[in-house]
Amino acid sequence: MTLEQLRIFVAVAEREHVTQAAKQLNLTQSATSAAVSALEARYATRLFDRVGRRIALTQAGKLFLVEAKAVLARVAAAEKVLADLAGLERGSLSIGASQTAGNYWLPEIIHRYQSRFPGISVALKIGNTETVAADVEDGSADLGFIEGGIDNPVLSVTPVADDEMVLVVAPGHPLAKRPAHPLAQIAQARWIVREAGSGTRAILESAVAKLGIDPKSLDIAIELPSNEAVRGAVVAGSGITILSRLVVAAPLKAKTLVALDLQLPERKFFALRHKERYFTRAEREFINVAMDMPSEGAARNSSKRRS
Repeated sequence: MTLEQLRIFVAVAEREHVTQAAKQLNLTQSATSAAVSALEARYATRLFDRVGRRIALTQAGKLFLVEAKAVLARVAAAEKVLADLAGLERGSLSIGASQTAGNYWLPEIIHRYQSRFPGISVALKIGNTETVAADVEDGSADLGFIEGGIDNPVLSVTPVADDEMVLVVAPGHPLAKRPAHPLAQIAQARWIVREAGSGTRAILESAVAKLGIDPKSLDIAIELPSNEAVRGAVVAGSGITILSRLVVAAPLKAKTLVALDLQLPERKFFALRHKERYFTRAEREFINVAMDMPSEGAARNSSKRRS
């Protein structure tokens, strides 16, 4: 069994698709299939069921996937130790992030980081908070950045920035035309929200609760899976919402959205890392760059640099 075979197996298993895995690995489809077949033949164990054009992990394949990913994570950890010895002149960093952090906050940080350390390649994967935490826990991601705390005893959770939340409406909405905003009108408005379980939905519910409005009483007109979809629906006049100022900065500047003058609680961006894994210089410096971001826009330095 070789590390290359393990990498190929994991890629195929995660996608349950040989062609997509081969493309991601920059291999031919035949070479990818041959590597999986060699593993199955060597250990006389079927790892995939092949039904027509589809493949699916067998029970043995599911068990082997856990171990294969663990082995690759250990190899990656060993490579990071050697990269540290190279003085940040080369190496890689895998980052997981939830939507607001990944789409609006991290790109500038990644740019600044790679300007400082051009030899370190950075890969960013965007998912929900639970996915990001799981990736950091199993070693698929070196660092995670999320928009709210998480309770996981194996993860170190460090606040790195504050994020301003704003209640926004379309310019033609009745609330946009009033100098004062009675809470009763806000409570009775139609709302556009993210899906349950998202960090943005949680902060919205917390914010309206602190305004004295029961979140369960909100008239939710539309529930959508992304910040961009929510923002678009509000611009179109379908309702009101609470989003990060990072998400609505452009439409506020273009005056296609109006921010109501309300004091809302801030939320924090948190960095996640595994407590028991080697904390590399590359990871440490990335967190330092995130903490050192100037106070531009909504995300601001949340605490002093930690080393």
